[in-house]
Formats: sequence, structure tokens, C-alpha cells
Amino acid sequence: MPMVLEKENAVADFRSLIGATDPAEAAEGTIRQLYGTDKGQNAVHGSDSPENAEIEIHFFFSEAEILQNSEA
Repeated sequence: MPMVLEKENAVADFRSLIGATDPAEAAEGTIRQLYGTDKGQNAVHGSDSPENAEIEIHFFFSEAEILQNSEA
């Protein structure tokens, strides 16, 4: 399920939640440690940089589909 996470340090924080690419090296309790099988089937993908996140977001979503954070 593709999604866009918008927050300060989104890439780093999400990668901390999902764990190392290799589930055998992922921290206890991370998504990859719990559900990953190997590097090729590691249960979840997360962009590795803000620049790649921009590219990957636009691969899955049009501008109209991305909710913009608006301050009221």
C-alpha cells in the first residue's frame, strides 16, 4: 500500500521504524525484523533519501492525489 509520510525527518524516522534492509540485521521489533524473509523479501519499502522519496512519490501519485499540509 503506497503512502506519503510528511513530517520533519520523515525518511530517517520511517527507516528507523522499518529496520535495516536485511531482516537479519534489523533491530528487534522493527517491521523488517518481524516480517521480512531476506533482503529481496523484506516486507516493506521506504525511500532512502528525500530526493528518492520525491521520485517514488510521483511514481505512485499524481499531484492531485497528494494532500498538501495547510495551516489554517
